[in-house]
Amino acid sequence: MGLDLYAKIEPYLDFEEEVYILHKEFLRFVMTNDLNNIIDIGCGQGYFLENLRINKKKYFGIDLSAEQIKVCEAKGLNAQAIPLSDVKEKFDCATAIFDVLNYIPKNDLKQFIKETNLVLNQGAYFIFDVNSYFGFEEIAQGCIAIDIEDKFIAIDANFEDEKLQTDITLFEKQENGMFSKEQDSIIQEYHSKDFLTKLLKECGFEIVEIKEFNLHTDEHADKLIFICKKIA
Repeated sequence: MGLDLYAKIEPYLDFEEEVYILHKEFLRFVMTNDLNNIIDIGCGQGYFLENLRINKKKYFGIDLSAEQIKVCEAKGLNAQAIPLSDVKEKFDCATAIFDVLNYIPKNDLKQFIKETNLVLNQGAYFIFDVNSYFGFEEIAQGCIAIDIEDKFIAIDANFEDEKLQTDITLFEKQENGMFSKEQDSIIQEYHSKDFLTKLLKECGFEIVEIKEFNLHTDEHADKLIFICKKIA
């Protein structure tokens, strides 16, 4: 689903500030509640795992992109390219940061939440963020072109029927001076607050809090942060 190509271009997308703000919010909750033994689902290149390591927390990261996990391994982080269903350990907290649940189709989301429940101890927390409708419609869609020395990146994102399709094209200069071309697409889906609330309760979670979060504007929330607790 384009995740490996996305891993190649992610360092050039200038998301550092947004990622920093989200990670700060998640880490604040972890530290305030003295949580340890944390699984980060969809850990990407391991930025949040690094924060956990610095704060001497026990952690484990998983991601479906082998390219992302290669970056984690180069940093010496405890992470694997495996699906959630293959995780056998139990944890006291699960995090899914920066739109992870938006990458999961509606029809598969209940199974994902059930699998998250299975890797958590009783009373453990599940914390994640999702894009709001405003975040998709007003912030996420549009076109970007990035021209650097040995790469040209074109991104075209269109939000329609509650789905954001992001088409990625990467031209990359090779040793022989010629350029290679890679193309792929990523689809993210909007999940409403009511839809997620219903699924979480069906899968044994109590919702502790839902925070509206503004990353780009003071007028409208572009993200929702769900803080949930396993009760069944």
